[in-house]
Amino acid sequence: MARKTPEINSSSMADIAFLLLIFFLVTTTMDVDTGIYKKLPPIPESDQQNDDVKVKERNVLSILVNRNNELLVNGEVLNISQLRDKTKEFFLNPSNSANLPEKALKSVPYFGDVMVSKGLISLQNDRGTQYATYIRVQDELAAASRELKDEKSMQKWGKNYDQLNEDEQAAVRKYIPVQISEAEPRNTGGK
Repeated sequence: MARKTPEINSSSMADIAFLLLIFFLVTTTMDVDTGIYKKLPPIPESDQQNDDVKVKERNVLSILVNRNNELLVNGEVLNISQLRDKTKEFFLNPSNSANLPEKALKSVPYFGDVMVSKGLISLQNDRGTQYATYIRVQDELAAASRELKDEKSMQKWGKNYDQLNEDEQAAVRKYIPVQISEAEPRNTGGK
């Protein structure tokens, strides 16, 4: 009589594997990517002309961030915490200063004929700039834009920009056109 080898009962092995899989899925944390929501410009048409637009120097708020995470705003060393106020002053130009952007008369729905800033922000980072600094600069620029829009919304309707309907928001955006031109990062200062 031949000897029979004993078998291991594996009927519940699939259940155990399934429970382990559920356990690891529940207990594992997933890293969520962080970043900035940006709407990129569309891909240019093949027959599109590449016209360089000339902008007066006074209409440009030039922001340079070096590899040491220091800001140079229109030739002036600035702390990131000062950037928001500097940006708001740049776009408002309350005293119509000659070194701040020009204003043009435009007809804006709900507001009528108003003086609108021709200002533009030019942002250039060094390749060595820390990502945290880049994010802080972007946050300050976005906060300045948001505060300007909220101020105009409060003046006109007594409520914040995000509480307005689409037409009202479009009018405020036309009144406060915050444009940011971001250049490709480059190496400045070695290494």
